[in-house]
Amino acid sequence: MVKRKSSKSVKGIKRLAGKDVPGELSLQQALFRIKGFGHTMSKVVAQLVAERLNVPLDTQVGDLTDEQLEEMEHIITHLEETDLPRFLFNRQKDFREGVDKHLVMNDLIFAMKRDIEREKEIYSWRGYRHMFGQKVRGQRTKNTGRTGMAVGVIKKKK
Repeated sequence: MVKRKSSKSVKGIKRLAGKDVPGELSLQQALFRIKGFGHTMSKVVAQLVAERLNVPLDTQVGDLTDEQLEEMEHIITHLEETDLPRFLFNRQKDFREGVDKHLVMNDLIFAMKRDIEREKEIYSWRGYRHMFGQKVRGQRTKNTGRTGMAVGVIKKKK
């Protein structure tokens, strides 16, 4: 991470989507710190925000005004209203609502927990693996993921 020299107008910490973000970060770096944004999504949304707010892409978050931060917050929470490609969203064809949406922070955590509970209730294979604390995504389990007693050879006492 490259740190830039902060100007006097940069404030230390800004609140963005329920997360405290240092004011020295650029738009893309600040978005990347938010749960629900990866490399690609943070880059695309940073370009969208810079375009909508008429600021350069390398603007520091601390340089934005409160109105600009509110507008950025609105864009982040309502990405469905933008013209972004739907394959970038993290909830495509949501099970309960059937729409494409992008969740961030606590909403994403809650939705993931709800999905796991649903799988446990219908007793799917993934739900079964979740219930018993096993690996879910097809990893090997012969050597890794062991819990309980230590693995090894027990030597007899002489």
